Formats: sequence, C-alpha cells, structure tokens
Amino acid sequence: MKSLFKAGSMLAIAGAVFGASPALADEGHDGSSGGVNALDHAPIGVMGDHRHGKGEWMVSYRFMHMDMAGIQIGNNDVTPEQVATTVTNRFFGAPGQPPTLRIVPTSMRMDMHMAGLMYGLSDQVTLMVMGNYITKEMDHITFQGGMGTNRLGTFRTRTADLGDTKVSALIGLTDTVHINAGISIPTGTTTEVAQILTPMGGTPTVRTPYPMQIGSGTWDLEPGITYRDQNDRFGWGAQIKGTVRLGDNDQGYSFGNKAMATLWGQAALTPGVAVSGRLQAETLGRIDGIDPQIAGPVQTANPDFQGGETVTAFAGLNFAVTGGALKGWRLGIEGGIPLLQNLNGPQMPTDYTATVGIQKSF
Repeated sequence: MKSLFKAGSMLAIAGAVFGASPALADEGHDGSSGGVNALDHAPIGVMGDHRHGKGEWMVSYRFMHMDMAGIQIGNNDVTPEQVATTVTNRFFGAPGQPPTLRIVPTSMRMDMHMAGLMYGLSDQVTLMVMGNYITKEMDHITFQGGMGTNRLGTFRTRTADLGDTKVSALIGLTDTVHINAGISIPTGTTTEVAQILTPMGGTPTVRTPYPMQIGSGTWDLEPGITYRDQNDRFGWGAQIKGTVRLGDNDQGYSFGNKAMATLWGQAALTPGVAVSGRLQAETLGRIDGIDPQIAGPVQTANPDFQGGETVTAFAGLNFAVTGGALKGWRLGIEGGIPLLQNLNGPQMPTDYTATVGIQKSF
C-alpha cells in the first residue's frame, strides 16, 4: 500500500505538470518530420521518451555503468564490523549458520550493454524492443568464525549473461503525451553461481544472492506515461514508469514492485548540441518469497534487505549530426549521483551511474 500511495502521488504531480504545460510542439520533435535537432530526444538515460512517424525505424545502443560502495542501514552509514557483530543472520539455527552476518559486501560494479529497436507502426503508435547483456562484480570481506571482528579474508564474485527483454508500445494521446505500455520477458538467468569464502575457511561454489542474479525470472508489466515538449532553445519533459511483478519465478520469489518518476530540462547550445539536467525519484519494494538455494550469513541473501527509496540528480549532453554523411546520428552522455538513499539495509549505496549511447533513425 505504501508503494502504491507513493506511485499515486508521483502520478498526481506529473498530471499537474502535464496539465499546466502548454502544447508547444514543433513539427518534427517526435522524429516524424522536420530537421535534426539535439533537443528532439530526452537525455540518454530516459527510455521510451519519443515516438516515430509511420514507417520510421531507429536503432540504438547504450552502455550503462553503476558503482556502489559502503554500507547503509536506512540513510545511516555503518562499518563492516558493525554489520558482522550486530545484524542478525536470518538463517541462524541451520547447520553451519552463525548468529550474525559474517560475510559483508563492500563494493559492487554493474555494466549493462543495451541494444534497442524502435518502429513507427503509425504516427500515433511506436513499437520498441530492447535486449541487454549484464556483467556484475561484488567484493566481500569474510569475518572469521562465529563471533568477533577478525577478518579471515576477501573474495570477489562475478556473473555475466543476457538479461531480461523489454517490449513496449508508445501510444500517443496528444502531440506531447504518450502512454508507455510495456512488458518484461524473463530471458535473464536466476541460477548464477560463484565461488565464495566462508567464515570457516571453505571455498564452495554456491548460487549467488539476489543482487548478483542477472534476470528477474518473472513476467512483469511496465506501465508508464511520458510528457515531452520543446521550442527552438529549450526542451523539457516528465515520465512516470512502474514495474509490476506477475507472480513468482521458478525459484520461488519475485523482486519488489518499482515506481519511478523523473523530470528533465534541456538547453540548446547549438542546433546540434544540448545540455541537460534531470531529477529521478524511485521506490523499490522488498523481495517477496525466497530461493531455498540462496542462504548464508550475508546481507544480500536476505530478501528483506532489498529495495528502498532514492533520489538521483543527473547532468548530460546530447549531440546530433545535423548535416553531411552522418546526418541523423546522435550521441548522448549522462552521469548521475544520488542525493538521497533510504535503503532497507544493510545495503550498499550507489556512488554514481554513467550512461553513453548512440542512436540513428532511418
């Protein structure tokens, strides 16, 4: 109910923005006609922001990097030693399970390669499909035995594979507003394994905890609504999107539902160059259910230590080639840093994200 209330609040805010904004759409701002302009697309980190004219195609590639480090409970920083001595191990009582968490993640990196294709089915409806390949790395400290703060050693886990596939339709309501009607297909894996270092010094290969899995394993609805407008010098927009899990996966759990709202503004330096600023708020629920093969004295194995609320600020650049042999090619760059992170911890907070992408319509 809390997440639904927040999502409803986001929708109400966006509705007020949409209702108060004048329809100043220039011909061609949706890609269907007119000249090439850097303002014609939202910042590269926004997906499904624009439609295409009937019969028009667009191909895209994005590379996104995320870096996480440290440990938070709520919005408070804690040390690995505090986690190892004070946070209860959910699995205590099972054979070999100590009373507190003895393996503590300290940093994580994720790289995502995203390939997209858009097609204008009509001037009002654009179809979109996106696939991705994901690589994750996580560093850990293992504390010795069942108590105390003696460090036994460190280890790193790594997983990599194809992720879930996104399919959606962008359905125009007006020149400046469209519905995002999407679905996520569970093509990503949920059975990744890696070698770990246990508190007793063993090095078994086990199923990796939830953040290191590549896919969700569930079919998910991804509804949303997007507003975007521009004039000769400025562009602006807003988007609200959600992820609704449709049941549990084959391992017996589902990731939490998600709601996201973002606002952005852009200013043209030249017709081919625009700078952007963006704010994004997101709420993600805890995991529902549990994978019986994911168990251990580590925070990432506890379904309750997932999700939370974040607010992130982004800055970016959009480039568009306005003439010559490469006319129509676009390059987007965007970086983000968190302003607020209230995590269902202990969890690692995000340090920064960076996205770069290229796009071409034909």
